[in-house]
Amino acid sequence: MPTVAVTDATFDAEVRQSDIPVVVDFWAEWCGPCKQIGPALEELSVAYAGRVKIAKVNVDENPGTAAQMGIRGIPALFLFKDGQVVSNKVGAAPKSALESWISGEV
Repeated sequence: MPTVAVTDATFDAEVRQSDIPVVVDFWAEWCGPCKQIGPALEELSVAYAGRVKIAKVNVDENPGTAAQMGIRGIPALFLFKDGQVVSNKVGAAPKSALESWISGEV
């Protein structure tokens, strides 16, 4: 399953009401580190298909959700379970580190 683009309007339905854990990547088009981890997140979304949803929120296009979550730096990754944040990471990381983080939380 590819990553899911989430907006201010769809955040609650796609993330908070999801029946599986969701990793949310807050990113922007101009962010170099965001572009670095993008391909790894796409690969992980396929590897975790059906077990973990990976969602992406463009902070420039969806400032409401970014503000609500207190995003100060990107990329910012949040792991939601049952509608609640259970873990978060800020900054780029290699695929192996992202995979370890996700698998350690779900």
